[in-house]
Amino acid sequence: MATTIKDVAREAGVSVATVSRVMNGHAAVTPETRERIQRIATELRFTPSSAARSLITRRTHTVGALLPDLHGEFFSELIRGIDLAARARGLHLLVSSSHDNAAEAAAALRAMHGRVDGLLVMSPHVDAGFLGGNLPPGLPAVLMNTGVDDPAHAALRVDNFGGAQAMMRHLVSAGHRRIAFIAGPEHNHDAQERLRGYRSGLAELLPDAAELVLPGDFTDASGERAGQEILALAPRPDAVFAANDMMALGCLASLTRGGLEVPRDIALAGFDDIPICRYVRPALTTVRVPIVELGALALAELASAIEAPPGGPPPAARTLRAELVVRQSSQAS
Repeated sequence: MATTIKDVAREAGVSVATVSRVMNGHAAVTPETRERIQRIATELRFTPSSAARSLITRRTHTVGALLPDLHGEFFSELIRGIDLAARARGLHLLVSSSHDNAAEAAAALRAMHGRVDGLLVMSPHVDAGFLGGNLPPGLPAVLMNTGVDDPAHAALRVDNFGGAQAMMRHLVSAGHRRIAFIAGPEHNHDAQERLRGYRSGLAELLPDAAELVLPGDFTDASGERAGQEILALAPRPDAVFAANDMMALGCLASLTRGGLEVPRDIALAGFDDIPICRYVRPALTTVRVPIVELGALALAELASAIEAPPGGPPPAARTLRAELVVRQSSQAS
């Protein structure tokens, strides 16, 4: 039979309540008693019941993360950052994807009600109405890379606009004058900010140049399609800036199949700095988003919100810097 909390209490010569306090991290136990109980619990191979612990603490020790997708290196790195930070705090992670669908995002949030102590929310469908209709009042949440300024929830976002501007300055300083942009999903906040940065940089640095925006959806397949369109253009752009690395890599495949050499014939750049960027040939110039750090910081903010007493200071919004990373793919032609 499995060891129970009563067995530990009897062996340690203390009450069940004292063992419970030790197992749940309460401070009202002497160090000597705490050490004795922990030693005996280990010897008896006692594992606290998570259900019983939840009844006592009113916590599930689980946090949820709603993401637009789970496919690709960006999201695998983001989940890795969240999970590392969660495990360091003894928290379990429940992950769900909305597949860029508003109804699925709402259903995923509702499915987590009562199962998590707090939520990380990254979704292009987040606005005040969405949050009000799908987040239970009082449930701690951290918004990630959304355009919502909600005083009730902490928010972390990446400076996508500033990163895109920095890339435009780099491409222009390298001598490129006809710069195309492969856009991301129309309703995605990151994509909108990166497009805004492209347009702002173009207006500031090349005021007489016409913009050239090709559609994309953050997938390598859409980057391939954009690359095929670029091959058919006359005159062709001398640089392509993709709103994420996966589209840049798809574009690279099309340009190479079409007989163009990057960067000799056309420069290429992306955004995110997923790990594969440094290993392709030519290595991809990009804008580095601190993906793992973003996940870890978001989890830390959520853990703080869960532990915060009622009536504390309002949650803060924080913007992470995006850093230009210059590699071979954007050398001047």
